[in-house]
Amino acid sequence: MASFFSRLKQGLNRSSQKINAALTHRTLDDAALNALEDALIGADLGPAVAARVIQDFRRTRFGKDVSTEEIHRVLSQEIARVLAPVATPFTPDVAHKPHVVLVVGVNGVGKTTTIGKMAQWFAQRNLTSMLVAGDTFRAAATEQLEIWGQRVGARVISGKQGGDAAGLAFDGIQKAREDGCDLVFIDTAGRLHNKGALMDELTKIIRVMRKIDETAPHSVLLVLDATTGQNALEQVRVFKELVNVSGLVVTKLDGSARGGVVIALAENFGLPVHFVGVGEQADDLQPFSALQFAEGLVAGQIKDDAD
Repeated sequence: MASFFSRLKQGLNRSSQKINAALTHRTLDDAALNALEDALIGADLGPAVAARVIQDFRRTRFGKDVSTEEIHRVLSQEIARVLAPVATPFTPDVAHKPHVVLVVGVNGVGKTTTIGKMAQWFAQRNLTSMLVAGDTFRAAATEQLEIWGQRVGARVISGKQGGDAAGLAFDGIQKAREDGCDLVFIDTAGRLHNKGALMDELTKIIRVMRKIDETAPHSVLLVLDATTGQNALEQVRVFKELVNVSGLVVTKLDGSARGGVVIALAENFGLPVHFVGVGEQADDLQPFSALQFAEGLVAGQIKDDAD
């Protein structure tokens, strides 16, 4: 089976094709730089990052003949520089047992499967998880979480459809304490079209869980779908208003020509990017690497010894 980084490389290939299509001029004149800037913006790096890269090229290499490899190298170095501060592993706080993780995001971004994959990631590192099916408005979410629970050997706390998510969160933390679990992952609904109701629900979940652990949640992870491009920026803004988002997980990089949105997120918010996902399988979610991502985005040439 192809390695994770091979699949990430393939996923980012659609973004890198946009960039490479602009590199038809060997001489970095105005036309070449304008085409490259348009390509970078088209790959959703964001205008600020694109402008800075082009300004650097204009200052140091304008009018010169440069190889595609040199452009790739400079681009990947700049992108990696932006991403390095946010490429932060997710590490449970040993001072809290269980470490309570509230998982938020709009519907369809992959919150439920992300929880299952994270539970497997930590199970492989001998950490146990409790999964709470807090998206009570979507029956499929509960079913998905129960399937993941069976796969990774994690207990799942669920209730009736349309039930009280806050009560489930309370029960999940309580049972996780009784079972000695290291982590509790709490799924949530993502009805962004009804922002007021979503805010009320998230506020209630946090208020109720603090009756059993006044320090919870210890992490609030926002899951984002890379295929939404710049819309992901608005989702971060909204959820930062609703809850204290502590980190990001970016999914569906295997199906997006907008992988550059990760750079725009880093530039605009500086929130840790803990994991990225490239598919539906358990091993398709892995910790985020700034350098490998940058190289894959620019040239589709991620270095992977496993290939």
